[in-house]
Amino acid sequence: RLNLPAAAQNPLRAGSLRVTITSYTDRNGSIIMATGYSQPHYLTDVETLQQTLGETDLRLFDTAVFLTPKSTGGYRIDSGYQNYQSEHIPGAGFIDLISDWSDTSSTLNFTLPSQTALAEAIGESGINQEHRVVLYSNGHLMWATRAWWLLHAAGHRNVSVLNGNLRAWKHAGLPMASGTHQYPKTTFSAHPVNHAFANTADVEEAIAGNVCTVNALTPELYRGDGDFYYHRRGHIPGSLNLYYDQMLDNDYFLPPSALAASLETHGLLSAKQVIAYCGGGIAATVDGFACKLMGQHKVAVYDGSMSEWVQEHDRPLTLGALP
Repeated sequence: RLNLPAAAQNPLRAGSLRVTITSYTDRNGSIIMATGYSQPHYLTDVETLQQTLGETDLRLFDTAVFLTPKSTGGYRIDSGYQNYQSEHIPGAGFIDLISDWSDTSSTLNFTLPSQTALAEAIGESGINQEHRVVLYSNGHLMWATRAWWLLHAAGHRNVSVLNGNLRAWKHAGLPMASGTHQYPKTTFSAHPVNHAFANTADVEEAIAGNVCTVNALTPELYRGDGDFYYHRRGHIPGSLNLYYDQMLDNDYFLPPSALAASLETHGLLSAKQVIAYCGGGIAATVDGFACKLMGQHKVAVYDGSMSEWVQEHDRPLTLGALP
């Protein structure tokens, strides 16, 4: 057995299949039983990855990007590739979410590519339908969940996120590698999942309909009173605020009972449909992934998010802490 830190030894945090039966109360006051993650295979723990490292069907990737707010507004976007070259989990490749897995012809960063372009990018990375894909990031875990969401949207059915991220691997004292590793290019045949992503028209319909919209940004960004904002302050009317970092504890997803309680406090698990958004469709994938992990499959990520919403001044925004 590996000498794992206390956080990784927690079987729930580590993505173990061990089930603990617990309960939580939804916003209507009903008691709901949570019996572990609904989809535990969406997570891979460090022990499992270490034991299967080198297997021919494994495709392991670092996905990191770094965003630094600029004094003039917006973000400076830096690839995590240089950090990856310095140190990565042995055998890991690198996915370029800035260019290779985004539509660079768009005026918005990290725009979802066409189905054909995304399938080509996945194949160029060395992934086909038969491969078992594990994703992590040398930065925030949201880049791994963004790559997971893209693969999920393209129809790959065997993709997981490394629970605890690179930090868990390093804390376990496991070896690191340097340089680069590339998997042989292959062909990926996409089977796109309907409604994995939402567009602006979908969100406009959601405002008028019975759809739960959730803003994954910080409370300050949601309220519109922070130093940084997306050209116009506030949030999409009617949307709730569930900050993406509240889904995590030191790069581990919360244990099932705590994760379910956090999601259902905002009604996400019992909602008929959920649309998650953020600034540019990245952080929202943490909330979306958490929903799917707990069995809420009718969830979409608004790809353009606030970066697109604020471009038209007739699209309304709400200031303050209330939806």
